[in-house]
Amino acid sequence: MNKIAIIGGGIVGASAAFYLSKAEDFDITVFDEKTGQATSAAAGIIAPWLSKRRNKQWYQLAHHGAALYRQLAQDANLDTQAFSKVGVFVNRNKPESLDDLSCLAQARIKTAPEMEVIEKWDKQTIVDRMPYLSDWAKPGLFVSGGARVDGKHLIAQLETASNLTIRNEKANITVKNHEVLVNQEHYDSIVIAAGAFAKELVSPFGFELKITPQKGQLIELQSNLIQADDNMPIVMAESLSELIPIGNHQVLVAATHENDAGFDLRATQPEINGLVQNAEVTMPKLAGHIANMITEVRVGTRPYTADFAPFMGTIPGFDNVWIANGLGSSGLTTGPISGKLVADDIMSGTGFDGYTKPISNYLSEI
Repeated sequence: MNKIAIIGGGIVGASAAFYLSKAEDFDITVFDEKTGQATSAAAGIIAPWLSKRRNKQWYQLAHHGAALYRQLAQDANLDTQAFSKVGVFVNRNKPESLDDLSCLAQARIKTAPEMEVIEKWDKQTIVDRMPYLSDWAKPGLFVSGGARVDGKHLIAQLETASNLTIRNEKANITVKNHEVLVNQEHYDSIVIAAGAFAKELVSPFGFELKITPQKGQLIELQSNLIQADDNMPIVMAESLSELIPIGNHQVLVAATHENDAGFDLRATQPEINGLVQNAEVTMPKLAGHIANMITEVRVGTRPYTADFAPFMGTIPGFDNVWIANGLGSSGLTTGPISGKLVADDIMSGTGFDGYTKPISNYLSEI
């Protein structure tokens, strides 16, 4: 029996555990303290095909991550709270920019059939399909294959589908004579999937992990004045916060990107005010009222790398210790595929070619 420790029960750790749990010869333990976990606070938008990021490895990972969700939803029996294919609407303020976006989408659908249907929506279509935006209603592009993911529900359902041992405790790593122990226990394979909190887990191996924390906050709104339901598309309005309908008269406004807040998990009023102001642009009739519609503020900490690229692999000199990190704000898109790639490498040594730069790029010797 191969004993496996997974440190971190966020999207990467939960996904790796899910795929490893399908093998009969693994005894898997997940250590998950949950403090500051980015996944539990996150609402994901699965639409990487509309990104203009030039990092080809990131797009390869994100593209395959988006495609994986359909099968994962079936295999893990995810409900629509965790994952729902509602489509995504992206606007551009200039007609030529919208044309450019349309050309990009048409090019990418050739290798990404999961995009399904691409349509240009005019003002009347927006009013008909998303009445809560009728006073804003700027033309844009609709991609029907886009999806909504709620991180908290997703990892809870992956845990249920995996039927694993979950330890709600902090994990500590010690290295003695090249043997790696987690909380003084031996494991045959170890996966470090602790996101922004992974630095202290890597230092016992003699390396500093080159990631930085980024704080993210989002707000949940609920009011009968919001004419939205959970079948409506996600809205990515140019230069504004994303709007994610999650229920009758319920919308998430996401999310801040705070680079100087470290691991501060407090909800902060200036950033909440910024989200409210963005929502008032797209829902102008509700201006002055949106702050009173807030029912929840979610706060988490994302891990970022200097090149904004996720990475994965084994710690140099320790071929039984894997790490996956640096997912940033695309974590709910790239997390499941990252976890699956780690699981596949543990089971059959498939490697990570085409998906990541060398792990040495993200480590420096202490």
